[in-house]
Amino acid sequence: MKKIFSLFGIIALIAACSSNDEGGNSNDGYDRTALLTHWANNIIIPSYTDYQAKLQTLVSSTNTFTTNPTEANLQTVRTSWLEAYKAFQYVSQYSFGKAEEIYFKERNNTYPTDATGINANITSGSYDLSLVSQVSKQGLPAVDYVLNGIGNTDSEIVALYTGTNAAKYKKYLTDLVAALKSNNDTVLADWNGSYKASYIANNGTSVSSSVSITVNNYIKNFEKDVRAGKLGIPAGVFSGGTLYPEKVEAYYKKDVSKVLLNTAVQAAQDFFNGKNFANSTTGPSLKAYLDFLNTVRNGQNLSTTINDQFASAFTKINDLSANLSSQITTSNSKMLTAYDALQQNVVYIKLDMMQALKITVDYVDNDGD
Repeated sequence: MKKIFSLFGIIALIAACSSNDEGGNSNDGYDRTALLTHWANNIIIPSYTDYQAKLQTLVSSTNTFTTNPTEANLQTVRTSWLEAYKAFQYVSQYSFGKAEEIYFKERNNTYPTDATGINANITSGSYDLSLVSQVSKQGLPAVDYVLNGIGNTDSEIVALYTGTNAAKYKKYLTDLVAALKSNNDTVLADWNGSYKASYIANNGTSVSSSVSITVNNYIKNFEKDVRAGKLGIPAGVFSGGTLYPEKVEAYYKKDVSKVLLNTAVQAAQDFFNGKNFANSTTGPSLKAYLDFLNTVRNGQNLSTTINDQFASAFTKINDLSANLSSQITTSNSKMLTAYDALQQNVVYIKLDMMQALKITVDYVDNDGD
């Protein structure tokens, strides 16, 4: 009988450990429920809410421009587009839940945009932006093209919105902006609905826990979309030195690609430090988590090393010209230096931090660290 009770005791212990690994608080003592609550309430939802507001402004300015296509109204809609693009850099990090389900990131920011496909869509007037095949013909890069890339001067661009095919150009711009707003509304409604509670409740340590999913998406975005997408790919890092200046973000506007890069890196640092989206208050965070675990690298807190590297990256980025496409053709070495600065933080965050937090990297990496 004692053996039976002992066996039951062992089974119960194993079950308890398994349950804790799947859904309970982390056994390292850090309050993951508080962490997830802060992320949801003070960072993620406010970021999507801000993007929603910026997109609504873009919708309104687009309506004004399509009703009265003037150069002044074109400038206004461009300003709204840029503000929305900057706001997107903050939500790009959270490509999970409903965002993953509807391909939110891809529909918002696949670039280079397919200019030939966009022109074909405008000419035919027949397209369905909900199709995966249309991902490269929509989003903020597509809006960039139809506001900045379809003519050499503002007067030439406005002429297309007042000429023979004006109705088709107006419809496409309107549809692009409406799709952006609709997709963000869908994701934000899910967060404000039942998803937030389930996200916070999933506070365990398994690979399917909310902390693991959030941190993996955060690092993947920083590595793949910021480091590689905004710098590495156009600067030739992954193509044996072949340069692709046409593959920078916001290629047709020319002078805002550096602004978007800076915004994305700031968003990454803010999330690492647990900074509220709307103010400078900080809460539970990856930084606080590392400090709680007394994580040290080369005699210094790892969190300090990571923040110091963010500062170094900003210094290298600020040395770039506003037009990253032009920077590539005139002095690509500065692009590579900025890339290296971001790459160093990939090492600190993806390797050192993940190891300290005992979180497994769940995405495929083909370019090394």
